[in-house]
Amino acid sequence: MTTTTLSTALAAAREEDRAALIGSLPAGFPDVASSIRVIEAMVEGGCDVIEVGLPYSDPMMDGPTIQRAADRALAAGTTTDDVFRVVEATAATGAAAVVMSYWNPIERYGVGRFAEGLAKAGGAGVITPDLIPEEADEWIAASDAAGLDRIFLVAPSSTDRRLALTTATCTGFVYAASLMGVTGTRVQVADTAETLVRRTREVTRASALPVCVGLGISTGAQAAEVAGYADGVIVGAGFCQRVLDAPDLETGLIAVRSFAEELAAGVRSRG
Repeated sequence: MTTTTLSTALAAAREEDRAALIGSLPAGFPDVASSIRVIEAMVEGGCDVIEVGLPYSDPMMDGPTIQRAADRALAAGTTTDDVFRVVEATAATGAAAVVMSYWNPIERYGVGRFAEGLAKAGGAGVITPDLIPEEADEWIAASDAAGLDRIFLVAPSSTDRRLALTTATCTGFVYAASLMGVTGTRVQVADTAETLVRRTREVTRASALPVCVGLGISTGAQAAEVAGYADGVIVGAGFCQRVLDAPDLETGLIAVRSFAEELAAGVRSRG
């Protein structure tokens, strides 16, 4: 695999002895142009990587906040080509851009066509939460051909065999879901997260593949806690909530930038 902007961003954070901050937002929320401005605010606040969500009508892993944001994006008419526009704008900020998408939209768009379009837009890879390695031959071939990282999920319920199989197919990083549930803000990070990262690292020791944690991280203190044992901290619902709560976009941008700054300080403090 070629070195992607994602692997470069994660390596740069490691060299600074900190975890990377990965911010997530659905493309097209609240509309395409505004989502680009929100992402720019996230990067200005300190996000190293942006996970650009492809809005989908049946998001099994997303909690109510991200579902509301994705519904707004769909209502605004956001298409897969619009997602590539947002990726291109994200890459222009200097942050690494990855797409988070369920498999159905990729398959409907055309697997090879999707990979080529994302690479052309400057995307580094794709997180596929509902695709498992045993059913990913077409995606593995397409992502290899396009030079994209492929990121699969592991969970607290994953067996040692499943961890080994999944991580062997990942490039870029492994997405460690901190709990069995959906995205959203929580009072504390699930205590299963650190154990999952440790177990995952046991099977990625040879490759030194980064392990990034998502689901349920919503404060700088929680980001610092996770940064103490993970290579990256993934936050999405908190950004969406600040846009949803704002009376207008400009107010939302200020809140988003401030939240990113709080999280960025957290990943640098390693609680």
